[in-house]
Amino acid sequence: MRAATRGSLGAVIPKRVRGPRWVRLIPWLGVVMFIGLSLISIFPEKFAPYDPTRLVARPLSKPSEEHPLGTNDIGQDLLSELIWGTRVSLGVGLTVAAVAVSVGVAVGVVSGYFGGWVGTTLMRLADLTLVLPFLPLVILLGAYLGPSLKNVVLILVLVSWAGPARLVRARVLSLMSAPYVEAARALGSSHLRLMARHIWPGVRNIALVQAVLVASVSILAEASLSFLGLGDTTAKSWGMMLYFARASGAFLGDAWQWWVLPVGGMISATVLSLVLISYGLEGRGKAGSV
Repeated sequence: MRAATRGSLGAVIPKRVRGPRWVRLIPWLGVVMFIGLSLISIFPEKFAPYDPTRLVARPLSKPSEEHPLGTNDIGQDLLSELIWGTRVSLGVGLTVAAVAVSVGVAVGVVSGYFGGWVGTTLMRLADLTLVLPFLPLVILLGAYLGPSLKNVVLILVLVSWAGPARLVRARVLSLMSAPYVEAARALGSSHLRLMARHIWPGVRNIALVQAVLVASVSILAEASLSFLGLGDTTAKSWGMMLYFARASGAFLGDAWQWWVLPVGGMISATVLSLVLISYGLEGRGKAGSV
């Protein structure tokens, strides 16, 4: 079989692994979408026509040239709120992904590498986290800790690390029996050197895929918590937009068309971009193992 060369999502790999050309372009669509959303989150003031905290028109104004999505129940521009909400919602997703996957990778590597009572204890803790239903647990913790953006991030980290830990541990166990790892151990390589040079490269792609998936789930979870009133009411996030839309009765009139639908569209587009990126990363990992 023709050897696969290493690289980015567009690495040259066997055609039967990569599939048709249009399939290979799907992950790049996710990359383009995510770059666009990232630019909006980094420079919202460049894209938003108004300050989202200012009262700029009559409450519940319908879409117009000045306000393409109309205004909310107190007269703030909804398009500006939607744009600024990208920073909070995407920031929560990426923060949770970075912290939860880092913890999961550390737990998985330690558990798989050292084993023994340490590995058993860590995996039982992961099993306990995984066996609990995700959404009810998140809602329960959110109600107990109180509405706060920091609490939302903490809750999502607490319930998101176990999945990556399980997958990483399984990969580490398979790597430990690899000939090159056994040879390095026989030559007296230190634990740190073995993990850095032989274990981490083997679990890196799993960590990337899990980070992307955790980010997408966290964005949905933050929106759900905020919609239920368990988020930070002072933060301009997509979930809080839905919360205030429900609280002001937007679902009972026509306002949901320009208040709720755009928020759902932005959440869907963000999650879709991350899912497409994870699809490309998974394909790269499978091709690299051929």
